[in-house]
Amino acid sequence: MLARINGIDTHYEMAGTHGPWLTFSHSLGADISMWRPQIEHFARTFRVLAYDTRGHGKTSAPAGPYTLETLADDLHGLLAHLQIEKTHFVGLSMGGMIGQTFALRYPGVFTSMTLADTTSHYGAEARALWASRVTTASTEGMAPLVEGSLGRWFTAPFRAQSANAPLLSDVATMIGATPGTGYAGCAAAIARIDLTDRLGEIDIPVLVLCGADDMATPPAMSEAIAAGIPEARLVMIPSAAHISNLEQPALFTRAVEQFLVDHA
Repeated sequence: MLARINGIDTHYEMAGTHGPWLTFSHSLGADISMWRPQIEHFARTFRVLAYDTRGHGKTSAPAGPYTLETLADDLHGLLAHLQIEKTHFVGLSMGGMIGQTFALRYPGVFTSMTLADTTSHYGAEARALWASRVTTASTEGMAPLVEGSLGRWFTAPFRAQSANAPLLSDVATMIGATPGTGYAGCAAAIARIDLTDRLGEIDIPVLVLCGADDMATPPAMSEAIAAGIPEARLVMIPSAAHISNLEQPALFTRAVEQFLVDHA
């Protein structure tokens, strides 16, 4: 389904018929499909909303750069369009950055928040790396970024197992299909995240998840988020890198489910 939000067409899906709302926000270079295992599971007990972030999937990809505030405003507009006043939230990587920004910008909407494999701050040393990716996506498209993304997103043992080849192929296709303008616009936004000093303002229950082998947003970044939020719980997922919900879907889903049981 499409909704006209903040001047762009936003693609979203809903599942489930009863229970509280639960919203999923994906990583950079991804789309709704990365949440399939969790959507299927949680639709049994929640009304689930998943959406494609600006510049990704089937959502419009206007020229950037974007800001995290704009991405949070997009979600706020979508929730208002759907008349969703309260929702639990799960965001991974960029989705977690959007979640933090949203919680600070629109307090009272999220009932709880799960922040997975994300950060609240990038230092100046990381900005050159992000600038390089912005340039690549803008001038060459996504093809040069696919293999590097897979290497950061999944551990080497996972990538070496032939049984995981279909999933890795699907993820590679998903990354490659991301509009270069959208990737570049969002990458420019997340490179400037600097929320650590404001985390204490978040006064809802928060679950912080991180793959123990995450090199993209290492565990120390999750530890900093958990230390900064008064009602935060930190869980490390073994044998998982950056996209922990796909590398260890059972462990990821179990951790989120237990957290939601405690706070639903």
